[in-house]
Amino acid sequence: MAVCENCAKGFVLPGAPTGSMVDGAYYSPAPGKETPDVPSKKAIILLSDIFGLPLVNSKILADMLASKVGVDVWVPDLFDGAPPVKVEELQPLVPDRAGVSIPFMNKLRLAALIIPRIHKFYFNRASVVDPRIAKFINKLKEEKKYEKLGAVGYCFGGSMAIRIGSRHLVDTVVICHPGPATVEEIKAINVPSCWVLAEEDSTFPPKLRNSAEEVLKAREGTPEYVDFEFKDWKGTAHGFAIRPNLEVPEIKAGFEGALEQTVNWLNKTLL
Repeated sequence: MAVCENCAKGFVLPGAPTGSMVDGAYYSPAPGKETPDVPSKKAIILLSDIFGLPLVNSKILADMLASKVGVDVWVPDLFDGAPPVKVEELQPLVPDRAGVSIPFMNKLRLAALIIPRIHKFYFNRASVVDPRIAKFINKLKEEKKYEKLGAVGYCFGGSMAIRIGSRHLVDTVVICHPGPATVEEIKAINVPSCWVLAEEDSTFPPKLRNSAEEVLKAREGTPEYVDFEFKDWKGTAHGFAIRPNLEVPEIKAGFEGALEQTVNWLNKTLL
């Protein structure tokens, strides 16, 4: 299915990456540390959305986080070189802000896009990608000797951040408008978690969002309690923290606020 490439250009962050590719992952060094041979003491793992490394946004966000938090940032290849879908195919079919519904014809186009790619999503299901990223993180720990690691996940990567937040792989997580998740996965989180959420998100609907907060809040006063934070950004829809339409004032404000929320959380729980 052909989709106008220009339709998606408004959702590519301005600028160019300043880091480099290292062993198949994007690496943005802490300020003053220009090579992976001199790692910082702490680091961030950025887990991308479904578009993976080919979409430049995850690399630019990695550069922003490296600069603002002052640590190394790594963006692993979640999809082993083959993301299930391209941004220019999907982005024009989904809402970029709250209060915008998907027209019927776009729903048909969305189905026509996804159905032939079902096998690609299957090949990148949780039971496949989670071990891939666990291997990446464990290798980083062994080779770079990082004292603490934080994970920041967007959309598909947000779901992954929920899951790895229970597996003793990282010390803190930031979960930005996650993809599908279960209450049981959320219950299993055992590290501090920061939730950066859209006002409207059919992928992480209000019932699940409220259940997530209730689950974590119910631990208060118990040995199982871990710090958490929830914030819903007004006027936003799924994807705003990584693929914002910066021409829309409330989306621009949400993107900038989400980045600030992420930085503040990492300063609090990682440094």
